[in-house]
Amino acid sequence: MVSANGGGPTSTWTFLTHHARVLLEIARDPHARIRDIATRIGITERAVQSIVSDLHQEGYLTLSKVGRRNHYTLNPERGFRYPTEANLPVRLLIDLFTQHDLPDTGASALGTGSGPSRDPASTSR
Repeated sequence: MVSANGGGPTSTWTFLTHHARVLLEIARDPHARIRDIATRIGITERAVQSIVSDLHQEGYLTLSKVGRRNHYTLNPERGFRYPTEANLPVRLLIDLFTQHDLPDTGASALGTGSGPSRDPASTSR
């Protein structure tokens, strides 16, 4: 991989793990198929299945069947796993990356009809 500044090779690491990316895709579309999530993220279906299982076992999401499809509901108040962020809810990450994607009146995987108001006048500084 070539660096953005035209220099030599760079490493391929990213800030978000595949677990975070799967969680965000589910937040964007709680009815998403494993296949679709895998395609969007660029990993295998088997990897997505394993990650969904991890997230479910750790209480980050629940799943229910709707016909032949899964519907996911996130637990946005669950804390991050790493000790230094354990007191922070994953809602912060979800909101950061998905708030602009979620419709104001549509149901999201967070179980709330809409996201919080983003009125700049009401934000304390």
